[in-house]
Amino acid sequence: MEFLVEGVMALTWQQLVMYGVGIALIWLAIKKGYEPSLLLPMGFGAILVNLPLSGVLDQTLQGGIATKGIIEWLFEVGIEASEAMPILLFIGIGAMIDFGPLLSNPLMFLFGAGAQFGIFAAILLAVILGFDLKDAAAIGIIGAADGPTSILVSQILHSKYIGAIAVAAYSYMALVPIVQPFAIRLVTTKKERQIHMDYNPGSVSKAMRIAFPIVVTMVVGLVASQSVALVGFLMFGNLIRECGVLGTMSDTAQNNLANLITLLLGITISFSMRADQFVTVETLMIMAIGLFAFVMDTIGGVLLAKFLNLFLKKKINPMVGGSGISAFPMSSRVVQKMAMEADPTNVILMHAAGANVSGQIASVVAGGLVINLVTRFLGA
Repeated sequence: MEFLVEGVMALTWQQLVMYGVGIALIWLAIKKGYEPSLLLPMGFGAILVNLPLSGVLDQTLQGGIATKGIIEWLFEVGIEASEAMPILLFIGIGAMIDFGPLLSNPLMFLFGAGAQFGIFAAILLAVILGFDLKDAAAIGIIGAADGPTSILVSQILHSKYIGAIAVAAYSYMALVPIVQPFAIRLVTTKKERQIHMDYNPGSVSKAMRIAFPIVVTMVVGLVASQSVALVGFLMFGNLIRECGVLGTMSDTAQNNLANLITLLLGITISFSMRADQFVTVETLMIMAIGLFAFVMDTIGGVLLAKFLNLFLKKKINPMVGGSGISAFPMSSRVVQKMAMEADPTNVILMHAAGANVSGQIASVVAGGLVINLVTRFLGA
């Protein structure tokens, strides 16, 4: 009874807020089905780390020996010391991706690049709002629409807002079906959304599928060395998928590995969701900047498509440009749904999927470029 009273008396209003945040994340995961494999462990972890005198952060063993709790240990080993968890997750992501629609229509590469506009717009906004450059860069990567990249960049740049950044990145990834239609309608007309696109896929040979991840890794390694870990593990996962001789390993990467790392990553990142660090005005600002980044990503891709249409005889449905973000395959499905709402006979899914997987590559390259530029600038 004495311990119960001690625990209750140690509660703060910030911890109560975090219980609400944790419950909200769990509700979004279970009730709405938004990124449940990550939001649920993040939500539960937010409750765990904010329990007074919680043993998941620190423990006292027999004899009075103090030691790290399990969540703090996982954070130090899997994220802080080596960034292992987010990087290993990319093997599973790469094994899930079919780059066929992109290789058969290379024009879609442009939209992966165009839809990263939100990253740099968000970095600029964060600097204007008073964040230092490292924190602003880490916050801007929310616009990559890629949770593991956001976590990795914020950790490498030693941002003190890693918890808020992770929550914002994954929350907005989950809200793509709500955020993207709003952003696309802001800059398109119904007539533009009705544009049909012919899909005549070129032949994508097995040799091309195998060569693609190898070539991409080498090119990115030469151009943006800080992206090698991200792109390399993403492409390694894809090579496992496409080589044709590692079927069991490919299945393991797509399912067992990806699920295990995602669960551990979700509950581990809650170490940065302690009330004293999370319940701040800065967190609200980060959530707002993250939303701005996602909207500008989408708008940037759409506007690039509209610009290209000025020179093309066969017009591109501008919504395809908006699907150039990393949230695969949600974004391409959202774009296809909007196309059919405008015209029930309009099928642009494969074009959107090509842009979508291009965005997966572009987001990790952008993350590496941001790390490289910021470290060079601050080191100058």
